[in-house]
Amino acid sequence: MAYISQMQRTEYVTLSIRAQRRRSALPHSLMGKYPWAVAEKLLQTHVTSPLDGCTYLGMDSGAPPLEVIAHNMVFFLRFPDPTLTFLALLQISLFLDILMCLCSDLTEHEFINGERAGCSSSSGPQGAVVRSARAVLWRMLRGASISMLYIPEGRYDYLTQSGREHVVRLTESGSETMILSHIQDVKSVAEGSRVINSVLEGDVRVSAGAVVQHCHLQGPVQVHSGCLLSGLDLTSSSYIHRLPLSSDIIVQGHRVMLGELKLTVYTAFGAHDHLEAHADDVTASFLNQKWSEFYSRTGIQPLDLWGPERAESCCLLDARLFPVFMPRSGPVGLECVCWLLGGAGVRDSWKEAWRLSLRDIVILTDQQTELRWREELFFSVGRRRAVDALQGHTDLNLLPFFRAAALAGQQEALLQALDSVAANSSGDLGVAARCLACVADVLGCLAGEGKGGLRSGPAANPSWAPAFKLLEDGNLPAGVQELANQRKHWFSRPDLLVRAARHYEGAGQILLRKAVMSARQFVFIGQGEMPPMGEWQEVECPARLDLSGGWSDTPPIAFEHGGLVVNVAVKVDGKRPIGARVRRVPKPHLLLVSASGEPSCSFSTETLCEDLTDLEDYCQPHAPGALLKAVCVCSELVCVSSPVSLKEQLLQRWGGGLEIHSWSSLPHGSGLGTSSILAGAALAAVYRCTGRSFDTNSLIHDVLYLEQILTTGGGWQDQVGGLFGGVKLARSAAQLPLRVEVEQLSLPQHFQSVLQQHLLLVYTGKTRLARNLLQDVVRSWYARLPSIVQNAEQLVTNAEECAEACREGSLLRLGQCMDTYWQQKKLMAPGCEPAAVRSMMNALQPLSLGQSLAGAGGGGFLFLLTREPQQKKPVTEILTNIQGIGSFSVHSVELDMDGISVIQKSSEHPEQQQKT
Repeated sequence: MAYISQMQRTEYVTLSIRAQRRRSALPHSLMGKYPWAVAEKLLQTHVTSPLDGCTYLGMDSGAPPLEVIAHNMVFFLRFPDPTLTFLALLQISLFLDILMCLCSDLTEHEFINGERAGCSSSSGPQGAVVRSARAVLWRMLRGASISMLYIPEGRYDYLTQSGREHVVRLTESGSETMILSHIQDVKSVAEGSRVINSVLEGDVRVSAGAVVQHCHLQGPVQVHSGCLLSGLDLTSSSYIHRLPLSSDIIVQGHRVMLGELKLTVYTAFGAHDHLEAHADDVTASFLNQKWSEFYSRTGIQPLDLWGPERAESCCLLDARLFPVFMPRSGPVGLECVCWLLGGAGVRDSWKEAWRLSLRDIVILTDQQTELRWREELFFSVGRRRAVDALQGHTDLNLLPFFRAAALAGQQEALLQALDSVAANSSGDLGVAARCLACVADVLGCLAGEGKGGLRSGPAANPSWAPAFKLLEDGNLPAGVQELANQRKHWFSRPDLLVRAARHYEGAGQILLRKAVMSARQFVFIGQGEMPPMGEWQEVECPARLDLSGGWSDTPPIAFEHGGLVVNVAVKVDGKRPIGARVRRVPKPHLLLVSASGEPSCSFSTETLCEDLTDLEDYCQPHAPGALLKAVCVCSELVCVSSPVSLKEQLLQRWGGGLEIHSWSSLPHGSGLGTSSILAGAALAAVYRCTGRSFDTNSLIHDVLYLEQILTTGGGWQDQVGGLFGGVKLARSAAQLPLRVEVEQLSLPQHFQSVLQQHLLLVYTGKTRLARNLLQDVVRSWYARLPSIVQNAEQLVTNAEECAEACREGSLLRLGQCMDTYWQQKKLMAPGCEPAAVRSMMNALQPLSLGQSLAGAGGGGFLFLLTREPQQKKPVTEILTNIQGIGSFSVHSVELDMDGISVIQKSSEHPEQQQKT
């Protein structure tokens, strides 16, 4: 887009002349865009002398006639007053006069007195009028900003009276066969045909070279080559398949106003018919046949078509061929057209009907009703495509249609369609969750862009609680209906609409959690012998660094697109930073202790649960001890909904209570997967303490389940990274139930040592909260924004490249993958790169092969792959010299090849440890 007011004169003239000279080459077009104020000024010129000479009104007032030209052709402007049509006499150029005065480096004298190729001379016989006209244009338009868009292969497409030419233009323009249409059987539509703004149900076959536009058809229907069907509704379908259609026939439905009657009249004629050819002319035809053949076949006489005053108007355009109303029975349908084409019917019925000519139809067309029909079709197509996209798990971006529906007041039918799909998706909760997210988007569109407040926010208004309860209980149809009932009360203001959108997103999160919970079927827990009372079962875990593919593991992306992640288990400064320990105690209670931070300055919280009510807030992430409470529920230590008290459950099942400790020496929001790994460690310790066996694959899926009941959400890569040792490639298929498969990559000899010498961690001093980023990413994914869909695919592709780099032992390729990954993260979650972090990364660029913030970004740890080994000191020196980045710290990295490690400790001698 180039602004003419900022364009050099030579550049503009060159562009204009180039456009003129390319008439014989591939078509091109310039499209102007300007504000209403400029349009008003341009319109004002038609009553300003001497430019009023462009109009009949001005000429009749005695003004010298003028011509406005464009591309060496007359340029017609249409005004509300039909008398204000431009006349071609004195040449004023659209490009070299009217628009050229906006160029930036042109003086008034040069504009008024300059000579233009193909235009009237400013010094010729009519030079004074030309200069006067240009002076008016300069005075009225100078200073306005008009943007100009150059469209390669664009063209001016003027209307034609040739049916064949119109069909050819439609079929040869562009490359898409189906345009804004819904086609049930796309294989029945041949390449080289066009289906435009239509709904085709069942067996509707469209041959190459045929066009269907603004129609709703139900098969069986055959549209032959060269045919055009337009404006036909569903009620016409029963007649269309009976029509004896051959090739090159045009059948149309027109909405007309006949007095106070709103009717539809159907027409048929041949694509090769000349509308204005006299009936006696050798070129005249109807339905591509000579008029004489038509008279002979039907018994119709010229008098029936043109009346007794046969004269110059005796042409197809004025032939009253098309019945619209029967005086005794009412409106006429497509059946009379069927008779004209040679099908069943009688001449007497045709003669009895009120009939219209094509010219009558043009005059009587009810434009409002016609446009409403086309609009209804457009939105019907949109709703059907939305339903198909949701049920078919396709990546169609629905937001533009939602905005259009909201602007046109078509939201009610759209919301009902989305409700219907959601309510009938009990077998695929992923689809139901996306439907509710789509409803939230529609409500957001109704509120208006930037109005009503932020989309992210609380969703716990009591009015919506009954619907949420139904969804939690698994009653999807009733829950969707209750949501719709409540929705009706939230339409009156933008802020209410946005709040309703938040609650729909909250409802969608309930269904998303339930969909992810399907992963629990891959959790296999065995039963063994419980260790002695008081014996600690301790678990330690490394942190994880995500080398590529993160975000693709996040539901719903993980099961709608499929996820692929490469990450590595690491010790930070030589230590596993995450762990948990559990022991049974005689007293029937649960003592939950959480510690975080370095041992020298750690912070711990202690929560004592002596009653089931103490555990009820396990699903509130910010409640004291919430993670460990969720561990108790997920591991089935106790049943919160049981009528049996906590003490009795603990005594009956475990012979007493449990003391559960967890810790992490990493800062909050580190990006190293702490919370998920910590959940896995605590589950492992609890299972061992209670005499149950498990494998690491089960833990992976168990943590997925736990994070759903905790309502934090999140993906599966964190626990994969910390519970499995070494460098791993993990994947999930695009399906439910959600299942994660892990492959530990085999590294070349010595590459492990080389890699850890080149890896460094930098704590940026900025904390981040993944959930804030997560909400935005999930919303964008549900909307299927093209950039997000493409990025999800590229995340997976880059992860495959990264895995190959690790197998090869190539630090250079690995660094390139890390850099690419960071760019992909920033596209996935804009705003995840704080300014201070950007300064750090820019400063460290010369030392690094690749770098990225860990996890979702936004803060936490930065990890980099250095060009040279052992670069901790140089990195520290560089960062120390950066102003305004705040506190930071640099940490060494050691690959952990073991992953989760269980340590038994005796209650009497806790210093004695046995690693298993």
